[in-house]
Amino acid sequence: MNDVFDVVVRLLVVLAVFLVLPLVIGQAEHKVMAHMQGRLGPMYAGGFHGWAQLVADGVKFAQKEDVVPAAADRRVFQLAPAVALLPYLLVLVALPIGPGAGAVGEVVDAGVFFVLAVMGVGVLGSLMAGWASANKYSLLGGLRTAAQLLAYELPMLLAAASVAMAAGTLSLPGILDAFAWWWVPWQLVGALVFFVAGLAELQRPPFDMPVADSEIIFGAYTEYTGLRFALFMLAEYAGIVVLCGLTTVLFLGGWHGPWGGDGLGWVWTLLKTAVLAFLVIWLRVSYPRLREDQLQKLSWTLLVPLALAQIALTGVVKVVMQ
Repeated sequence: MNDVFDVVVRLLVVLAVFLVLPLVIGQAEHKVMAHMQGRLGPMYAGGFHGWAQLVADGVKFAQKEDVVPAAADRRVFQLAPAVALLPYLLVLVALPIGPGAGAVGEVVDAGVFFVLAVMGVGVLGSLMAGWASANKYSLLGGLRTAAQLLAYELPMLLAAASVAMAAGTLSLPGILDAFAWWWVPWQLVGALVFFVAGLAELQRPPFDMPVADSEIIFGAYTEYTGLRFALFMLAEYAGIVVLCGLTTVLFLGGWHGPWGGDGLGWVWTLLKTAVLAFLVIWLRVSYPRLREDQLQKLSWTLLVPLALAQIALTGVVKVVMQ
């Protein structure tokens, strides 16, 4: 009975994080961009510091008509938003936020490969949306998504593999148990590669070619309206939470902090995740979109060699330490 209660509590915690943190990131993006770009609207909606902006967006999406194109593959079209969103919930189940088994939904022995594989599944939602919409612009956005996934999945996996080599385990809690603070400069290149490749997989600026609204309307999501469109937006913010949380666990020590001990472990995890999420928003405001050729060149000529160099360095350090 205690085991069942423990599982239920863990699932409730994961669901709470999944439902709350993406909305917090969405609200923060409104505010940060409003400050950086001098946008007055998001600063004043609802009175004090624009607290009702997110509520207004939710009501707006709920009021919009749910339209399905006549020539669309209806079942695939309707299923695509769920396929884009649910993989991030599965990642959160395996992502440790504090010390001890109670701070993670489920301990997966090959946790690194599990979370990366599941994150890749989310891209299928964009491919399904592009193909099922019966719209050439949507199809073009879906094909760009596929090309971007192929280009950036490899450096992301190689960067994560260097941390697994250093810790001697593929388990996420095991990596945190083996973590030492001198790993931060040692794995810095891998962390940068992982974070940049993750942004590209999430199609976040400056890697938002698949949803380049000024060129192909809104990519694979052009034909979506109302709550279905809102689910794709929620998937984007959930992806930010997952990417920043995973970067924190792999490269920044997760729940390890300079003070507070294990009792404040979850606080350090959330704080580091929030700082990285702010960086994601900052990059959106600061850098223009890359061209398609620049996007591919960045991956194959820079990120992949850097990730391989990080793996080689990790191997040398491990041999010297032994």
